[in-house]
Amino acid sequence: MARGIRYFLSVTLKLLAVMLASVLMIVVTRTATFPSYQTSPPACEESDDDFIPADKERLARFTSAIQLQTVSYERGVGTPQELVKFSQFIQESFPTIHGSPMVRRDVVGNYSLLYRVEGSDASLQPYMLASHLDVVPVAEEAKWVAPPFSGELKDGYIYGRGTIDAKHSLMGSLEALQFLLSRGHQPKRTLYLAFGHDEETQGHFGAKVISEVLTQRGEKIKFILDEGTPVGDGLLPGVSKPVAFIGVAEKGFMTLHLEVNEEGGHASMPKPESAIGILSKAISKLENNPHPNMFGTGVEARMLEYVATEMTLPYRMLSSNLWLFSPLVAWVYSKKPQTNAMARTTTALTRFNAGVKDNVISPEAVAVIDHRIHPMSSVEEVMEFDLKVINDPRVNVKVKNSRPPAPISPYGKDSPTYMMLQETIQQIYPDALVTPTFMVATTDTGHYWNLSNAIYRFSPYVMTPSDLARLHGVNERISVKDYERVMNFYYHLIVNMDKPLETKRHGHEDEL
Repeated sequence: MARGIRYFLSVTLKLLAVMLASVLMIVVTRTATFPSYQTSPPACEESDDDFIPADKERLARFTSAIQLQTVSYERGVGTPQELVKFSQFIQESFPTIHGSPMVRRDVVGNYSLLYRVEGSDASLQPYMLASHLDVVPVAEEAKWVAPPFSGELKDGYIYGRGTIDAKHSLMGSLEALQFLLSRGHQPKRTLYLAFGHDEETQGHFGAKVISEVLTQRGEKIKFILDEGTPVGDGLLPGVSKPVAFIGVAEKGFMTLHLEVNEEGGHASMPKPESAIGILSKAISKLENNPHPNMFGTGVEARMLEYVATEMTLPYRMLSSNLWLFSPLVAWVYSKKPQTNAMARTTTALTRFNAGVKDNVISPEAVAVIDHRIHPMSSVEEVMEFDLKVINDPRVNVKVKNSRPPAPISPYGKDSPTYMMLQETIQQIYPDALVTPTFMVATTDTGHYWNLSNAIYRFSPYVMTPSDLARLHGVNERISVKDYERVMNFYYHLIVNMDKPLETKRHGHEDEL
């Protein structure tokens, strides 16, 4: 019997050794042979005759746009006078656009702008470039190195609210269109420019109305490009090159109102549990029981695979073999807030209100939870999870607001629109890698889902880890060089759309 056991153990160890050797061989082979998803189109050069320089006139227009305080405070509450000024400023600043017989301009929802640039080939489906007129309010103004609505130029950067969210894309696309039209060029494919006026409060009076107008016209849009993820420098571990992230989806959201009502009274005679205590326990359960880690089920895995060949060896091995290492990567991602947001539905306690007096037991406690829903989850799944975790009928849970995750747009080498965007990006940022991702924040493109199944979110400027806090924060800024790239990006994008999408490239040897 002992001999039989030894034989069994020997065979088992040999099988394990063979299996481990096989797994190791697969890992090594995949690491060495993993395909590259990158392209190398001809780069945009300053010496090209169709290069758009950030000269004094263009910079002056941009800084003037920053000086307009088009702030959105909450839904339906903004700065209408400033929006009217901005609209007038745009009309006066781009005479070639507004004087062109090919261009139709509509004011939509009182303040939003919708431009239609007529293409020469009516058989081609139009596309749309989107941005927004409004900005978020300014906090901690004393900490700004330049006044937040000054557009001040300082050490090669333009400072001000809206420089990267998102007047850079609005003004950059208009500069590109004006440059194109001034060269006597009519695009082959009809182009829309859509500028909502309340994106920062979810676009209910801007983008939503734009969508309704286009729907009434019977338009179906080939693809939509809106603000979104940037060119990250140092944002992705294991990659020394800049990485341009194209948002092919975005998280959904759900805002929950939690309320507990119990008998109040004098603090000298407390009951075993109070409304505040009951709600505090519910909140503690939610924070201590995060939603499942979903890394590897969605675009976040493709994000790593698309840059795997350019990673340092340890990261390349992991990213080339997510079939094996996904659980490890998922665990690592869960350790930091920035990466944890890519891996799961997040839970944030944003408000907690209770109590009226130091010696009075509050009969009511109210809290607000903000969930950002992973693209592979749903509003229903999140609610079911929360109720199961709380497991207390005394906690009344109501949905204040919600939106499901965005549909995932086509991406990769089988998607001509994605590849056209990738090659346009690499013309402007020739050293950058391009990869799909999803946005952890939300945009007003949710109102455009009925118009197109290909919605992309990308902002053509460089962001470093130290810049993350500038978005909606203090000292928002964009470099002059990046604003120049913004203008040239949109110009190349419009010109690239003159070609069949299978061609995808704009070479500077081609004449307009």
